[in-house]
Amino acid sequence: MKRANLVRALIALAVVALSVYLTVTTSPRLGLDLRGGTQIVLETRDSPTAKADREATDRTLEVLRRRVDALGVAEPGITRSGDNRIIVELPGLQDPREAADVLGRTAQLSFHPVLGVAEEGEKAKGKERVLPDESGQRLRLGPAALTGGEVEDAEAQLDQQTGGGWFVTVDLRGKGKDAWADLTGEAACSPAGDPKRRVAIVLDDRVISSPQVDPSVACNVGITGGSTQITGSFSQEEAKELALLIDGGALPVPVELIEQRTVGPTLGKEAIEASAWAAVIGTALTALFIICVYRLLGLLAAVALACYGLISYAALVALGATLTLPGLAGFVLAIGMAVDANVLVFERAREEYAARGGRSLRTAVTEGFRNAFSAIADSNITTLLAAGLLFFFASGPVRGFGVTLSLGVLASMISALVITRVLVEFVTARKAVRKHPAITGVARVGKVREWLNERQPDLMRHGRRWLALSAAAVVLAGSGIVARGLDFGVEFTGGRLIEYSTASPVDPEEARSALADAGFPRAVVQSSGDDDLTVRVDELSNAEETEVAETIEGLGGDTEKVRDELIGPSLGDELRRNALIALCIALAAQMLYLAIRFRWTFGAAAVVAMVHDVLILIGVFAWLGKPIDGVFLAALLTVIGYSVNDSVVVFDRVRELWGANRKIPFAKVANTAILQTVPRTVNTGMGALFILAALAVLGGDTLTDFALALLIGIVVGTWSSMFTATPIAIELEARSSAPPPTKGGKSSVTTMDRSDRRPDRRRRPGDTGALV
Repeated sequence: MKRANLVRALIALAVVALSVYLTVTTSPRLGLDLRGGTQIVLETRDSPTAKADREATDRTLEVLRRRVDALGVAEPGITRSGDNRIIVELPGLQDPREAADVLGRTAQLSFHPVLGVAEEGEKAKGKERVLPDESGQRLRLGPAALTGGEVEDAEAQLDQQTGGGWFVTVDLRGKGKDAWADLTGEAACSPAGDPKRRVAIVLDDRVISSPQVDPSVACNVGITGGSTQITGSFSQEEAKELALLIDGGALPVPVELIEQRTVGPTLGKEAIEASAWAAVIGTALTALFIICVYRLLGLLAAVALACYGLISYAALVALGATLTLPGLAGFVLAIGMAVDANVLVFERAREEYAARGGRSLRTAVTEGFRNAFSAIADSNITTLLAAGLLFFFASGPVRGFGVTLSLGVLASMISALVITRVLVEFVTARKAVRKHPAITGVARVGKVREWLNERQPDLMRHGRRWLALSAAAVVLAGSGIVARGLDFGVEFTGGRLIEYSTASPVDPEEARSALADAGFPRAVVQSSGDDDLTVRVDELSNAEETEVAETIEGLGGDTEKVRDELIGPSLGDELRRNALIALCIALAAQMLYLAIRFRWTFGAAAVVAMVHDVLILIGVFAWLGKPIDGVFLAALLTVIGYSVNDSVVVFDRVRELWGANRKIPFAKVANTAILQTVPRTVNTGMGALFILAALAVLGGDTLTDFALALLIGIVVGTWSSMFTATPIAIELEARSSAPPPTKGGKSSVTTMDRSDRRPDRRRRPGDTGALV
């Protein structure tokens, strides 16, 4: 075995062994959309006394961490995102009302002397405050004697001796002990029953308790020791919540709830099972297809695909990345993309083997890997650009798609260029295989290529007709955007979307009417399955959501909340702006990369083809009434990557052929490049088709739309790479004065068509020896 092959084999073995170890010993970190629970995103705001900068947000995060710990949720997560956002994950919590109330309240606790009862219509004077007590009686309060900052600890307790119910024990610290003694000592100087003998405890401008100082407390002495009890006929829940807020302390700056997502555990379980089945079935069908097409080499590629799945999963758990529902889709989709690299290599090997007259199988395979490398690298880099944009500009679970897609792309390159190569070169070195090259799948060029070689159709002769058809398709799709409009999801518009599962089917019109009668006339109700119903409202509080759930339950019987998404208007504007920025950067980055790697004419043609694909996909979704949300954005950027991927393969072949035949007209070069890459396009498309069809059938409502978008994108992207990008490149090159590229060390397989080949003067068995 050659040294290079040995090194590759050792690398492959080490990577697979490490992946097996990580898979066995490390559990994946599942997102809340897979394991069920609630995610709350809070944004800190400036206050009159403090600025919501990174330092203030970090202090706020620590206060919130104590509150989250007190909620009793298993394995909660709380992290800062950016300078002023805090993400709280609460696995298993299905009712976010308590958590949102506890986390969002600023808990400005203060203790005030009671100056007396306020007369009807009397307003506060100076630093005094007028607030109603627990019974509604208006009290005049003096300035705060101490605040929640002097509170050391607070705990809810049950008075088991007297049966007096629940109360809250508060322990003070530092100056708070003396301030409390002074406050209660002054109040104790007033007779029993006098309002001035009371102390008002105010939480967020609301008197939560105003007890009288016990008669045993002496005048001007007060309650010493720094410990006291707050009573007020609390229930167990009220006492625990009050203790939690007091113990948590006051937030340094106010916070605003800008996003809330709740997913039921059943939905997460079903999503995992559906994605797992989609992966298994899609991979099996893809493996069966490439085995049928490429025989023994296809079988080796199927083994490498299994290794790809192992490597990408191990990388996911090793990095501690969170696996989300769109991330699962990205994981499954990357299987289809991993096939692309193998197909490129095998098609180049077939060309090399045919060009060498059916001799030197090992050399043909080696040259196939070498010549396919640039196309594989360029196409994967463009996909990584799209995945990176998803990570930086998307939010929530869609970010997980960007992560898993990136890992999948890198793992697919290792799978195809290292593992597949080691297996293929080892097998093709065997004497039995060399004697029967037909079993490898390389010895035959394939039916598609045979048909093209026989007919040599001149597709680019009607280049402008193809452009006219593409333009007509864009106009037809664009008319859907104008006529039907775009149904932006709550991620881009703000609002709240809740999905319910009911015991019996509910007619959306009936539900819409019932919700209007209940005070929600602007609710948008849609059916999302046999017994599922989605309700979308611009603004809906947690208390109002309870009313909506009760209304739906009255129509459909036992009702379970499957999914709950709340996006604040400011975040919706930001996500919509980020989506537009991501699309613009994607187009600009792809054009810049292609212009550097190829020619500016190729880059411009590929970008026009991308815009063509984007407009058609958006237009089709507009006609179908499908939502434009974060998952669609993930699909759209993936389609952009796929479109460029196809264009890169064609232009890479154009560059190679043109560099070797610089005097041949560019239109003929482009036509030959298309004919030579069609087998790869067909075989790759079929591989992705199996994966996406499995996702569409088994992946549930969300992944069905995702798979549909990609299916449309693959069809349109395949068309545009051949019949949009290439004709545009021909038109631009006709107006360009730049010289053709140089050959640059490319493969010797550069024949334009059969008429351009030089006579093969090698002797073959059965030849007479006569040469003309």
